[in-house]
Amino acid sequence: MATTEECRAALEKLSDQMRDAEGDVRSAAGLDRSVSCHITDLDVTFAGRMADGAIDVRETLDGPPRERAEIRLAMTGDDLVALVAGELNFAKAWGSGRVRLEAGLRDLFRLRKLL
Repeated sequence: MATTEECRAALEKLSDQMRDAEGDVRSAAGLDRSVSCHITDLDVTFAGRMADGAIDVRETLDGPPRERAEIRLAMTGDDLVALVAGELNFAKAWGSGRVRLEAGLRDLFRLRKLL
């Protein structure tokens, strides 16, 4: 089972990948939105902001998100680490319910280029 530190490192790696992206992916990463990622097996939430092509994790909270972020993710720590490492296909994980993504319809269309 992935640790809280490994999950934070995976989010930092994802942020770096977004910052280094080009073209349509870079455009999608350019959203300015509040973000939360609830790690279900650890019952920890990383909350922050997606802006300027990166994710800035500002808080690590025990339990589910306290506020409703504009972009909300939920998954196990192992799935987060596997997604960022390219070992787990996002579309298949989302379709099977392993990963939950909630956002406004317009944001979902832009985010699909990232994921």
